[in-house]
Amino acid sequence: MEMLGWVLAVIAAFSIGLAKGGLSMVGTISVPLLALVMSPVQAAGILLPVYIISDIGGLIAFRRDFDRRVLRTLVPGAITGIGLGWATAHHVDDAQVGLIVGVIGLAFALNALLRSRVSASAKPPRWGAGSFWGTVSGYTSFVSHSGAAPYQVYAQPLRMTPMTYAGTTTIFFAICNAVKLIPYAMLGQLSAHNLSVAAVLMVPGVLGVLAGLWLVRRMSPRIFYGFITWALMLVSAQLIWDGI
Repeated sequence: MEMLGWVLAVIAAFSIGLAKGGLSMVGTISVPLLALVMSPVQAAGILLPVYIISDIGGLIAFRRDFDRRVLRTLVPGAITGIGLGWATAHHVDDAQVGLIVGVIGLAFALNALLRSRVSASAKPPRWGAGSFWGTVSGYTSFVSHSGAAPYQVYAQPLRMTPMTYAGTTTIFFAICNAVKLIPYAMLGQLSAHNLSVAAVLMVPGVLGVLAGLWLVRRMSPRIFYGFITWALMLVSAQLIWDGI
């Protein structure tokens, strides 16, 4: 890669680390950033190992802060979604998938910002909603590591504490990324070149985990949820722009 490519790759890897450290929506910009200098497919292949290593740091940090009920409602659907992504891998238009994800995420973010009492009541985990949004999240995560927006639509109204929210998010996507390793390898996205680039990017990825963990532990719930809502809106707008 040329210098610009490496700069964007380091920023993308650091954003992945921030996401695994608790600022979940930040990582959504990783593939779009790297896709500025290469194909989205190659970008996704390079960044998956960075996600895996960053997941390990996140799992250690949040090993006691997660909600098992939420994970039970999401994970089966996510695995189904990853399977659908694998089955349709040769027929998928990345921009169109990004457009759909962007519309869903933008609608949710605007709704959250316009509601006068967004934190008035917390919804309980539900199998139906969890299975649906888990499937959408798993599918879009497989296609372009962009599963955060559908996940937020389900998880944010549950109003978990910031640490529990961050830990549940980290564990959910760690499971998704581990499952994605097999189909990614079979599709040739874990080539020697991609793995060599990913090895370099693991350093900023781990540094991002530490930075994200430091930030999320110092944020109030109001600031935390405000941050992820605005981040969701901005990332969704970018996905819509790219899709159009």
